[in-house]
Amino acid sequence: MFDPVIAPSGTLLGLLQRGRGDGTLHALTAPRAEALAALNHCVLRDPRHDWQVENRSLYYARLYLDLNGELDAIEAHLFDPEDVLDTEESRTGLALAVLGHLASYGRRDALALLRRYAAHGSNWAWALDELALRDDDAGLRALATPVLARFPADAEGEAELAAAVRDAFEPRPWRLWAEDPRESIGTRVRAAQETGCFDRWQRQMRSTGPRPGWSVQAVFEWAQQGVERGVALHIPAARCLTAVAGPEDRPEIVRAAQDGSEGARSTALRYLADSNDPAALDLIEAAVVTGPAPVAEAAVDAFERMRSMAAVDRARGWARRPDPLGAAAGRMLACRGGAKDSDLVLGALREAVRGEGPDAPTLWTLVDGAGRLGIGCAAPVLRHVYRETASSHLRGRAARALAATDPSFPSGFAVECLWDCEETTRELAARHAETGDTRVVEQLRRLASDPAEEAEVQTAVRSRIGPDAM
Repeated sequence: MFDPVIAPSGTLLGLLQRGRGDGTLHALTAPRAEALAALNHCVLRDPRHDWQVENRSLYYARLYLDLNGELDAIEAHLFDPEDVLDTEESRTGLALAVLGHLASYGRRDALALLRRYAAHGSNWAWALDELALRDDDAGLRALATPVLARFPADAEGEAELAAAVRDAFEPRPWRLWAEDPRESIGTRVRAAQETGCFDRWQRQMRSTGPRPGWSVQAVFEWAQQGVERGVALHIPAARCLTAVAGPEDRPEIVRAAQDGSEGARSTALRYLADSNDPAALDLIEAAVVTGPAPVAEAAVDAFERMRSMAAVDRARGWARRPDPLGAAAGRMLACRGGAKDSDLVLGALREAVRGEGPDAPTLWTLVDGAGRLGIGCAAPVLRHVYRETASSHLRGRAARALAATDPSFPSGFAVECLWDCEETTRELAARHAETGDTRVVEQLRRLASDPAEEAEVQTAVRSRIGPDAM
């Protein structure tokens, strides 16, 4: 899947792609045709950079309800000939999740589309999971025949069926089908269930990792074998060292951290950092300067895991370095520094936005640090990150930091956050948004009564408005 193209944050499309609360508010005041066109664009061309963790489906489903939107565009997308050619979950997953929420709100047309796609679409397993949560037993039983017809009645087909049953996110349909009296349904599904259980047991017994009695050198060799196969094993290898290494092995581990192979050096650095070894910080600095890129990256990661005051003190000296170690030092101070480190954290935050933009991965930690340290001067930068980032998770972190640093947050961004796509951001808004705005009170009541809303959000709402106000 290609990275999505995100429209400017000041446009309706850009707001909806980001999942911002202002996207809903603007869509409800825009011409309906324009709002639906932007909404369909988002649902059919998933705008998330990380579609597996960022939320959009409930956000878009609610807007379909508010606009009384038709599902013709979603239907055309799901049953386009491309569905046969592009079977990646990312092409249809968001549309199916939106249909699932709409079905839970009582949209029969959404339920019918999910049933039809589960029977005929390429991403049928996702549709079946959505139905498992929303459909009745009769609707699910009716899908047994078309779903099982996907698997030929030969050895290869039965193996694929067993894998599908084993890996199903929601087991309810398969349990219903296992009770079916027909041999072609019930007997087949029960056999697949048994095979899947046996497969899991076999995988557990086929471990190729370290065994008791391994030496330090054997662990290093295993880590290097991972490098040669293109698999990073230095993190589990470092955990293995914790089990097999004794005080007498320290010189060998230090030598590996200085000039060992890529796998051994990365493993040794991680182990020494986790052990708070007195030589770890100097070895990490040397690895960043002299090591190949994978070793330097492993050294930076190892440094950021350290919890000692010596590491924090070293971070204060490294924070202004113009390299990955300097960036890591800024993040460490954001996590574990004190009030005296506010200027360094603020400088790292500004430099990250200036140099890498509002979606830089390093901003997650720096934004949290600005909020933790209560850096009031960071509010303008935090507001910029909030507006511009395409990541709804990072926007939520910026909102939390603004709640701690910006006195205008309750009457400003907190209001729109009540409509945000992320439940944690809605929860934050429910605790902070000023209720003088009638829109706030109305939205709080809606969230409190919406069965699809998360329990944490509803608890936050009820802490603001009592039963009499509902």
